[in-house]
Amino acid sequence: MSNKKRVLFVTQEMNPYTALSEISDTARKLPQYVQQKGMEIRVLMPRFGVINERRHRLHEVVRLSGMNIIVDDDDYPLIIKVASLPGARMQVYFLDNEDFFKRKSVFEDDKGEPFEDNAERMIFFCKGVIETVKKFGWAPDIVHCHGWMTSLVPLYLKTAYKNDPLFRNSKVVYSSYSNTLEHTLSKDFISKASINALEESDLVAYVEGDDITLEKGAYSFADAVIQGSETINENVSNALLTLDKPVLSYIEGDELLPACLDFFDSLLEKEVEK
Repeated sequence: MSNKKRVLFVTQEMNPYTALSEISDTARKLPQYVQQKGMEIRVLMPRFGVINERRHRLHEVVRLSGMNIIVDDDDYPLIIKVASLPGARMQVYFLDNEDFFKRKSVFEDDKGEPFEDNAERMIFFCKGVIETVKKFGWAPDIVHCHGWMTSLVPLYLKTAYKNDPLFRNSKVVYSSYSNTLEHTLSKDFISKASINALEESDLVAYVEGDDITLEKGAYSFADAVIQGSETINENVSNALLTLDKPVLSYIEGDELLPACLDFFDSLLEKEVEK
């Protein structure tokens, strides 16, 4: 049995499939770097309609597909696809659903308006990620989330799935970036995100007054946080300063890669010391 440490990367975008922001480059380079340094990895992201399946050679993984994910009392089929990155010896898994992802743009319509169902799309993706990993039967030592669309994963892993043997010992790392659509979400997002018998009170960290605060919610449930953008929202930046947990400040360029690996190692060492 392999003794390699396992890192699950969950990202809302990744080169060469989507290139919306700096997340795409980090999510492309970091998993390969970590894998080359001896860790075992998995990468999961949404299969947005802008991704050309033929060009990137995506194909369905039948043994993983066939689940239904409940969002706001409706069932949505989850289709899992996979592609191999040329020259990287790395596979990427894509979560797909026609209702949420079969459209020719990512988060906004052709008028630049955010999609009204972005909240549902996020909930579907975050819950789908966890259910997919359960189907893998693959227990990650670290779950590293990139971007606002992944911000419910820390909550779900530490509440609804906290007793699942696969995730019981997982350390959750959340990378925060400057691009977020939380200001476009309505307050009914909280009731919709309350999956698996969670109460709305369990999501109080995601609300501040009348506003949804995805980043601060993710911080409160993650075991550690990485500042992925040089400039982030002032309120979010201030929240980072008060966290009583490991925080990796912004590091520019490829120097981030070894810094993240050291950060992961320090989290795993602390777990061994307990």
